[in-house]
Amino acid sequence: HLTRATAAASSSQSYSTTTPLNDRIVVAVGGNALQRRGERLTIENMLKAAADMAPTIASLAKDHELVLTHGNGPQVGELALERSAATFDVLGAESMGQIGYVLAQALSSAGCNTAPIICQVVVDPQHEAFRDPSKFVGPIYGAKEATALSQSLGWVMKPDGEYFRRVVPSPPPLEILQVEAIRTLLEQCPDLLPIACGGGGIPVSRIPSNPRTLTGVEAVIDKDCCGAKLANELDADAYIILTDGGGIWQNYGKPDAREMKLASPEYLLGTKAGKNFPGSMGPKIQAAIDFVHNSKREGAWAAIGDLRDASDIFGNDAGTIVREDVEEGVVWRQPKVVADSNPKQSKEQHKS
Repeated sequence: HLTRATAAASSSQSYSTTTPLNDRIVVAVGGNALQRRGERLTIENMLKAAADMAPTIASLAKDHELVLTHGNGPQVGELALERSAATFDVLGAESMGQIGYVLAQALSSAGCNTAPIICQVVVDPQHEAFRDPSKFVGPIYGAKEATALSQSLGWVMKPDGEYFRRVVPSPPPLEILQVEAIRTLLEQCPDLLPIACGGGGIPVSRIPSNPRTLTGVEAVIDKDCCGAKLANELDADAYIILTDGGGIWQNYGKPDAREMKLASPEYLLGTKAGKNFPGSMGPKIQAAIDFVHNSKREGAWAAIGDLRDASDIFGNDAGTIVREDVEEGVVWRQPKVVADSNPKQSKEQHKS
């Protein structure tokens, strides 16, 4: 198993399919990966979608020391519809258990043993996010239905494209309380794949008069942001965000759209990449930037790419790699064929 000395030595290696088994990588998949487009969100359909995804994750786990995290947007929104009186810390915990079970079931069938972990994540209940909720959860509604739900249940609704969705506060993660348990699993049980911080973790806060005492918070933490913090705290070599729409694009959805092959955090910040998609790609880009900026590992990198292209991301043959040392800040990917120069239409564009 990986020692501290070999971990330090491997951190400077370039990403490729020949990197040692023990480079440590955190992989994030969206909650939408468990909901096929056009299908109802049922456990049966989630199990089918997870079975499709499992071989890809299991393959990565054979070649790398992996931690898996996941979104919960569709699932927690569905639970909120079923039990409108439940608070989002409880709903988050329920969705974490539900999705952890579904992923564990599918990955076991793919020959990968897992350890789903219920994770509490400390947030600041006074953060400005509570004054302006922005995190989309649940399904889309028409204007009349959105108004009725807002009046009857007190939900905050905001436009998402031509429709409306419920929004809840999304404060940044301050502490991941189970991070040492995750680290211990990595170091002592190398054959287990930890599944952690699902849906961004369960939001809790500390009671000021007694900081050891925790209380649940009505919020949903962005899973990409929490995944970046988890990757930093585990001293990961890389943080990969898998989507269903490829990497980072300039002029997304337009005839002159082009995908970034490599990009530096400074370039992405300077060009405000993802600003037009605050509910989907924007948080992913910011999370990639945060991981690279905050990493203590030499040569640390982040990536955003399509789940189906996961193995190709390591050789930079797909998706977008974010790292510090990029000449001129960006390298553009050449289209494979002229007819395929338009980007894939991401299903996540109107989902979080």
